[in-house]
Amino acid sequence: MHPILENRQRLAIYLMAWMPIGAIFTVILKRGMSASWPEVILVAVPMAFLYAFMCLSAWYVCLAAPMTQSVLRLVTTLSAASLLSSGAWFALGEVLVLSIEPWVDLPGLSDRYETQFPAIFLNGVMLFLLAAAAHYLLITLDRSRIVEKRSLELQVLAREAELKALRAQIDPHFLFNSLNSISALTVSDPQGARSMCLLLADFLRTSLALGAKQQIPVAEELRLVESFLSIEKIRYGKRLSVTRSVDPECDACLVPPLLIQPLVENAIRHGIAPLVEGGAVRLDVHREGQAIEILLENPVDPFGHAAQAGAGLGLENVRLRLAKLFSGQAHVNVSRSEGQFQVRLRFPCIKLGEIQ
Repeated sequence: MHPILENRQRLAIYLMAWMPIGAIFTVILKRGMSASWPEVILVAVPMAFLYAFMCLSAWYVCLAAPMTQSVLRLVTTLSAASLLSSGAWFALGEVLVLSIEPWVDLPGLSDRYETQFPAIFLNGVMLFLLAAAAHYLLITLDRSRIVEKRSLELQVLAREAELKALRAQIDPHFLFNSLNSISALTVSDPQGARSMCLLLADFLRTSLALGAKQQIPVAEELRLVESFLSIEKIRYGKRLSVTRSVDPECDACLVPPLLIQPLVENAIRHGIAPLVEGGAVRLDVHREGQAIEILLENPVDPFGHAAQAGAGLGLENVRLRLAKLFSGQAHVNVSRSEGQFQVRLRFPCIKLGEIQ
């Protein structure tokens, strides 16, 4: 369908643009026909309205003769189309005048109209060429908009593919670690290994269901963390303790699935596991204005390799996922001081109803 006719706003703008054209055409006929204003308006207004719709055919001419082709062919096509359109317009005007003349008692109106053939024909050609130029501009804008839309769609698809690839790294990473833990428990604590298998199955079932989503509420992510900690507490027993501080205002904020869990896993694997006496993992989730801030802290062996800030696949995965999702609005800070290792995440708090 014609792009102007399918859009009411465009059609309204197009008809408004023809109003001054119709006024100018009326003045031209008034000077040439030596007729009264009512007589001229009776002819000029319907003709201007008619030609406004006839000039919409310029869109099809522009499609058939794109500006990328040779100049000679372009000029030839537009000239032929404008001459044909203008001639048809004058002929239809003649039919209009002949129809009006007997009904309004205007003798000689058709003769006076015919004397204006050069002016009407020339105006018709110029108006058609002007309409063609406007349609070329419209086609260019529409194609530019389509290209831009496709480019944005490709960017979104590329971002989703990268996020899926990053998220896919988490599942086997955690699964392998858990299976190793179960293997270690089968000899020392068979009952614990059995319980751990059941908890692992429940955790994987939940994570797979939520992992299909791009973002989930913090409350659901924290439930995943609790499920993970239940598994790890079987392995470490009294060596592992967890302190939590969660602001209820953060529950509805959206985060990528399995964002906090790999950080907790790193805290236990690189912080608690190497220490004979174990230690406490601190998890703090709170609001900072329009942002959500997540702090994870764990003790580290000051002489161990694991004390290196920023080590681990899980932390790098979190950093990349936040960068892809929040485009520079997310910050990941890693620090180590006085035997404590800290990871601090900060990114916009966006709730479900606020997604564009």
